[in-house]
Amino acid sequence: MHVRRYLPSMQGRGAFDGGKITEQKPIGFSGEGSVINRIGPLFYWAWAHTPEEGHIPLHPHFGFEIMTYVIQGKAEHGDSLGTRSTVGSGGAQLIRAGSGVSHEERLIGPDMESFQIWFEPDLKVSNKREPSYEQWEHEQFPVTETAGGTVKQIVGGDAPLKLSVDAGMWDVQLEAGGTYSQLLHKGRALAALALRGGGRWSGELPGVHDETFDPRDFMLLSTDHDEEITVQALEGRLRMLLIEVPERVDYALLPKRY
Repeated sequence: MHVRRYLPSMQGRGAFDGGKITEQKPIGFSGEGSVINRIGPLFYWAWAHTPEEGHIPLHPHFGFEIMTYVIQGKAEHGDSLGTRSTVGSGGAQLIRAGSGVSHEERLIGPDMESFQIWFEPDLKVSNKREPSYEQWEHEQFPVTETAGGTVKQIVGGDAPLKLSVDAGMWDVQLEAGGTYSQLLHKGRALAALALRGGGRWSGELPGVHDETFDPRDFMLLSTDHDEEITVQALEGRLRMLLIEVPERVDYALLPKRY
């Protein structure tokens, strides 16, 4: 197991609506300060906060699959397809931008917190498809128990949210001392963001062991051989988002000048 850790100072920053919405960007666009600009088809990852309310006006997208996952508060969505919707805490929405769609977002608190994550399919194919929008509430996602916590599958497996790209995504919540283990295959990367609390990674094969991390740290894990890796919450409650993708895909990816 190999762990690369990126402190908040190594992640990008953004703001909208005169600073009413602020963003920490584990994976950002070029020039935004993020050390990581992409991981395989995982193109962009922004963590948005607003104390009260903020608006991002109508703007276009093409080709990408753009997911919003709400941690707390709610997100209002409108688009050029005629959609008007609201997604609550624990819910998610997916825009398949296809040949082109414009959308606007209103993030509503108090203390609203959400993620917008972009995945890059084969743009030569996706750019020719009709755009679409879907959404799901928290209760529609499968939640399983682990040792001292829960794991909610957001993408992949039995989750209703399906992407065109090869990816898995989980929301992991552990009490102090709780653990969660996952098999990581050679050639795949696991991106991990600590929302709340600190913890420790360990693996079953020789390499880096007992790698600790703090709240808001972003980590990238890989392995030279298929290996079960484990995360453990330390002193307090831990909440993490995990995204697994292949390190390489069999189609051309957009140069990161976006």
